[in-house]
Amino acid sequence: MALRPIDNALPLTPERPKKQAKVSVPIQKQAEFAVNDENKAPLPLSADAAIDYSSENLKAIPDPESKIQLLQLLLKASQDKRFVCEEADKALSAMVRSMTPLHLLHKLRAYVSHANLRVRAKVAICISNSVSNMDLEGMKEFGLVSLVQMAANLLNDRLPEAREAARNTVISIFEAYTENEEQKQESWQNFCQSNLPTIHAQSMAKITSL
Repeated sequence: MALRPIDNALPLTPERPKKQAKVSVPIQKQAEFAVNDENKAPLPLSADAAIDYSSENLKAIPDPESKIQLLQLLLKASQDKRFVCEEADKALSAMVRSMTPLHLLHKLRAYVSHANLRVRAKVAICISNSVSNMDLEGMKEFGLVSLVQMAANLLNDRLPEAREAARNTVISIFEAYTENEEQKQESWQNFCQSNLPTIHAQSMAKITSL
């Protein structure tokens, strides 16, 4: 009996094509290829990569009022963290210098009675610095009576920093108000008695008589 060839005995099955592994090129490499190709323009940098956030290149804000809320600065300046407090104090000092005293006083008056006593102390210091740079006409434009009342309230504050700043404010107002007065103390007492409770008027007179 003749044997069939083995090749003809088994059915032929077609071989499945082998899948080729996909090679993924990292984005960074693609960017390098694009840059290194002399016939192609380099890819633009992303927005994050194009900005330098180093503090050395930061410039002072031309209008701090439009960028930073006064209350936020006062709260930060009242924190226990020394670094945060010092930086906030610098910003407050810069704000006092950059804004007109009249404009700053209108903003500060809202925080004279703030619940945080440290905030009140910072406000008292800022008020003192502002008033010291004002003449009598500027004080009248703000409201001389309102200014005296704010100072009188801060004279009884719990923190010594607030009380000391309030005393400096009173002295500045006194000097401006009595600049052209012959009887300075008498004129000052009459003004305080006309616009303040008796106990506050007495405190104001005591400060200026020292």
